[in-house]
Amino acid sequence: MSTPFLDTARRVIRTEAEALGTLAETLDGRFRDAIDLLLNARGRVIVTGIGKSGHIAHKIAATMASTGTPAQFVHPAEASHGDLGMITSADVVLAISNSGEAPELANLIAYSRRFSIPLLGITSVEGSSLGRECDVVLLLPRLGEACGTGVVPSSSTTMTLALGDALAIALMEHRAFTPENFRDFHPGGKLGAQLSRVSDLMHTGDALPLISLDTPMSDALIEISQKGFGVVGVQNPDGHLAGIITDGDLRRHMDGLLGQRAQDVMTPSPTTITPDALAEKAVAVMNDGNKGRGITCLFVVDGPKPVGLIHIHDCLRVGLG
Repeated sequence: MSTPFLDTARRVIRTEAEALGTLAETLDGRFRDAIDLLLNARGRVIVTGIGKSGHIAHKIAATMASTGTPAQFVHPAEASHGDLGMITSADVVLAISNSGEAPELANLIAYSRRFSIPLLGITSVEGSSLGRECDVVLLLPRLGEACGTGVVPSSSTTMTLALGDALAIALMEHRAFTPENFRDFHPGGKLGAQLSRVSDLMHTGDALPLISLDTPMSDALIEISQKGFGVVGVQNPDGHLAGIITDGDLRRHMDGLLGQRAQDVMTPSPTTITPDALAEKAVAVMNDGNKGRGITCLFVVDGPKPVGLIHIHDCLRVGLG
């Protein structure tokens, strides 16, 4: 089904997609020069722009900062009223202006030149005020905007955003930035939860329900009840996890239970997980369980010794499961 609105939407998306394809084809050795300039910065990448370019600059700064390249957005108008003091000689400035003639950038550009602060520009006009002053300039193809009238920043902002992502990800890959590193900067939300380690969520120390092999089952029941996980770990004399006792074990040994000891009731060689495993893996293991039956908690072991316990509720609380 086609309507005027759908036709417009498809035209805009196709126009911007074509612009991105053209941008990819026109990248040259100056992209490598830009990466070198950013890598050599001893401080931060100061990203700036006005209007729609400013909104894109905000996003580029945020993406760089979250992927291992310290970055900060500085508003060019505010820079003229004192925020230039945020920029140091150890930084590199990334200035964005499609036309290269945004007057709000003038003072910031002059400041970077006066104090020999490296200047990287993104513009579509190499001979513009911005283009002429840059140490390295990345050129956007001079294409029409997706609006068809040339007045609504659309294709140009999409290309700028993609170019910023390309810079950030190239820097990230050069630094061998890992998902674990990413989590350090992004502990919140669903993504942070997915990158959580078992060690981030597990219960440790006195919270662990642990008994020895020869513990009377009367005492084992007290430990299960007091710790509140519905399970108790059984350690051998070396402190290794020899087995666990769950409610299922209790039901199977109900006759004469209180006259038995932990080693008589426990399930040996239980399913465990390591502290450095992703919490998502712990959820998968618990959902899979033993012989297809889900379990609610796992002992966390360092080698053969129990160092923690992770419960399915801990994972659900942070958005996993």
